[in-house]
Amino acid sequence: MPWKCLLGPQDRLPPGLALDDWYAELLTRAECAGSFELAVLGGRLATSPGLAFLAGYQAALRALWPAAPRSLGALCVTEKKSVRPADLQTRLEGLVLHGRKDFATAADSAAWWLVAARDEEEGQPPRIAMTVVQAGAPGAKLEALPALPLMPDIPHARLLLDGAHCERLPGDGWEAYSKPFRTLEDTHVLAAVCAWLYGLAVEHQWPAELSLRLSGVLAGCAEVSRQPASQPETHLLLAGVFSQFESLASALDAAFASGAAEQAVVWKRDKGVLAIAGSARAKRLEKARVAIGLDPRQ
Repeated sequence: MPWKCLLGPQDRLPPGLALDDWYAELLTRAECAGSFELAVLGGRLATSPGLAFLAGYQAALRALWPAAPRSLGALCVTEKKSVRPADLQTRLEGLVLHGRKDFATAADSAAWWLVAARDEEEGQPPRIAMTVVQAGAPGAKLEALPALPLMPDIPHARLLLDGAHCERLPGDGWEAYSKPFRTLEDTHVLAAVCAWLYGLAVEHQWPAELSLRLSGVLAGCAEVSRQPASQPETHLLLAGVFSQFESLASALDAAFASGAAEQAVVWKRDKGVLAIAGSARAKRLEKARVAIGLDPRQ
């Protein structure tokens, strides 16, 4: 999908659609777009930061697993607030899963889940497999969670697995899936939220300088999305794009203050989504500096 389409005028999708219907409409408009273009178009078509997040999250899943079905999905790794392989208790036995996951994004709107599970032999170091569970599979059920203060329009649920049948994906579940997804999600969600803001800048005629700076962040995200997610230079570039975006905070606050109060309230409530993984990004940046030879202590 060319930049002309992503940056030009767009009619947002109507509010009030069910999440799966909204995503189906996005896929129809996106046609054969790649993951980055899907994230940006989703941000342009979204009527809230929450829907922009959803578009970026789904785009990241497709960057991680290109064969993903054309329906909403979720990556389920966290258990008791940890993603460390040694802390995970969900087990894969043959093609059957037992355990529970803290979060399933999109709750019952998701049609499938990528589930990380331990499968090492007794006495061996933790080993993670990545599996796919279809919604509605026997032994898999959701437990609704209260709406979060952040992006309340995107529901979450706890995933309970009691003998749920699954498909196992090839490759190491940690190195090939869980670990790189952090960077893919950061990149695509930033692109989608930035595209949502860019759309507001176009629609409400925000200062031209702000629109240009937002488009610059999108260009940076595009370059990061082309890099291998696990490489140190990718983490350095991503940190640079986040720094570029964060420098727009005062200009964005001023732009929202000049418009509808309801929209300013929504942005104030939801903008924290981009800071959720900030500490993890900072750790990856520190390691990247060392790996590239930019650590002043070296």
